[in-house]
Amino acid sequence: MAQKEKHTNLNNIMNSFDVVIIGSGPGGYVSAIRCAQLGLKTAIIEKYSTLGGTCLNVGCIPSKALLASSHHYEELQHFADHGIEVSGKVKVNLEKMIARKQAVVDQTSGGVKFLMDKNKITVFEGVGSFESATQVKVTKADGSSEILEAKNTIIATGSKPSTLPFIKLDKERIITSTEALKLPEVPKHLIIIGGGVIGIELGQVYLRLGAQVSVVEFMDRIIPGMDAGLSKELTKVLKKQGMKFYTSHKVKSVERKGKNVTVQADDAKGNTVIFDGDYCLVAVGRRPYTDGLNAEKAGVKVTDRGMIEVNDHLQTNIPNIYAIGDVVRGAMLAHKAEEEGTMVAEILAGQKPHIDYNLIPGVVYTWPEVAAVGKTEEQLKEAGIAYKAGSFPFKALGRARASADNDGFVKILADAKTDEVLGVHMIGARCADLIAEAVTAMEFRASAEDISRMSHAHPTFAEAVKEAALAATDNRALHV
Repeated sequence: MAQKEKHTNLNNIMNSFDVVIIGSGPGGYVSAIRCAQLGLKTAIIEKYSTLGGTCLNVGCIPSKALLASSHHYEELQHFADHGIEVSGKVKVNLEKMIARKQAVVDQTSGGVKFLMDKNKITVFEGVGSFESATQVKVTKADGSSEILEAKNTIIATGSKPSTLPFIKLDKERIITSTEALKLPEVPKHLIIIGGGVIGIELGQVYLRLGAQVSVVEFMDRIIPGMDAGLSKELTKVLKKQGMKFYTSHKVKSVERKGKNVTVQADDAKGNTVIFDGDYCLVAVGRRPYTDGLNAEKAGVKVTDRGMIEVNDHLQTNIPNIYAIGDVVRGAMLAHKAEEEGTMVAEILAGQKPHIDYNLIPGVVYTWPEVAAVGKTEEQLKEAGIAYKAGSFPFKALGRARASADNDGFVKILADAKTDEVLGVHMIGARCADLIAEAVTAMEFRASAEDISRMSHAHPTFAEAVKEAALAATDNRALHV
């Protein structure tokens, strides 16, 4: 009897942690690493057999792998312009392309597992749910379960694709982004409902591979959350590539018959427009995922939409329970979740970290790439803030002409009185990387003149940032 009691106590000690994190996406696993670095005994719970969450498995990483592969295929069509002759017809092997994508995913997920082992983080495979404010149950695939004692818990359960109430997703022909990453064939006509980041990125993948792509968007422009100038330029470029847009269209029904999908929508004048295709991608955003979390057992407040309410320290109404990433307010971005995960870890260790949400960049990984940070012109006008704008086109750059990446521009918005940079918006080659310069400048409250006086290597795409800063400083851009 005494031996059994001793074994039970030992088991409780082994399953007792300073921090238990539910969810192993970018927010969860980064938070786990930072907690471990700070000396906290840490456990992470993941219901799937692979770590990394949506981003690594069915989101950011696989979509970028397909974007890269399809971009290479598209570039091959124009190699002759560079004096490179390719004999024979260039063909797409979609099965191999999908297999490469999966290999990238597997390698990346395996890297996360390595980091968990390296930092001595205990990984539990199963569904994490609350038993109380200090107890988390892990339910495994075989139905067995175990209880973890948690001094603190971080909810990092992420999000799932949203849909419309009248759409029945069959995940074969009427699909979400998850299924779009592993289609068995290139669609003849892919109808995309939603002109946001996910729809546009996946649309360009299949457009490059030969599909007809039609984007049906409820708002009056695509990527509606970004600066209107970026939306206008991206629309122009993608139209030139062959993508078709139907903005200000309200979808009324989506029906499948065999291998055909019919979408009915009303345009701005109330006229019914019918789209016939073989696949329909529903890309109308994502929703916080808290299914099965049993947050009520811990007393954690969850909104009707499944979002967890937190304060400025990402603390729920229960002091020892925090939430980060897509499951809380703000942009659903992997890097935002990472910053939040790090912030909570440091708060738990007694530090005083801070996140400036205005300086979290947004990126669309099409080609040309789209990136932005800070305020848009529309936001500055609405707030009544006097500003000045400076723009510079990529076609005026020697590097852009050399690589035939002439589309796009960089725009810098600066305070009319102080010259402090308030927003940077860009579309063009390598903008996903170039935006980091803008974030750095704004983090240190740089003026447009500060950027304009920094030396930028020539010839580079980054020169467009300097030139836009010059344009915003007394309209003195040099090369336009």
